[in-house]
Amino acid sequence: MTSEERIAVVTGGTGAIGRAIAVALRGGGYRTVVLGRRGGDIQADLTSEAGVRQAATEVLGRYGRVDVLVHSAAVIDPMSLAELDSQRWRTLLAVNVEAALWLAQAFTPGMIERGFGRIVMIGSDTLWSPPGPEFLPYVAAKGAMLGIVRTLAAELGGHGIAVTAVAPGLTDTPIAQSVNDPAQFDAVVATQAMKRRLVPEDTANAVAFLASSGAEAMTGQVLVVNGGATMR
Repeated sequence: MTSEERIAVVTGGTGAIGRAIAVALRGGGYRTVVLGRRGGDIQADLTSEAGVRQAATEVLGRYGRVDVLVHSAAVIDPMSLAELDSQRWRTLLAVNVEAALWLAQAFTPGMIERGFGRIVMIGSDTLWSPPGPEFLPYVAAKGAMLGIVRTLAAELGGHGIAVTAVAPGLTDTPIAQSVNDPAQFDAVVATQAMKRRLVPEDTANAVAFLASSGAEAMTGQVLVVNGGATMR
């Protein structure tokens, strides 16, 4: 089966990085379905299990299959240990971590049946270098995501399903611009081996590679896309 006949689903596909990922996958021939809280091909409330499962049912009912799942949706919501609030914490985990699990649970039976699947989760390089204490919930969620990637890779590899992650650094998006002034962007660029701001297409191109036939032997791995700010 060619990529033109395969379906890719991108959560958070109405955000800057998610949109770029959808464009890159379409460029690779995938019929790409965008899940978004507002807009997109299918609206999805990723803050609740019921909302996620409803979206998964709608995807399968409308398109019949999912071959590639990219979980790009994320909530940041900075708060330090002293500020930690249980409701905000649970919402952040629901979107960043649990939504990916429920979608994988819904889509992997079909992948197993067909002997092919790709799951790519968008992490963050803050996992290795937290920028501040207020990123505690966000970094913890990204750490949980990486654990899921490695565990699912071991479980699903025998069925032809690869599970990987892409961990971008600070990327020039409207959301990032709203919480970082130019001096903060410059400070991050100064730590990079490649001296330019990261753009959404940097992450999108890595995702497109992981979804391609060129990455058939890659699973359980995380590609860090941060211009060499960290080298692993």
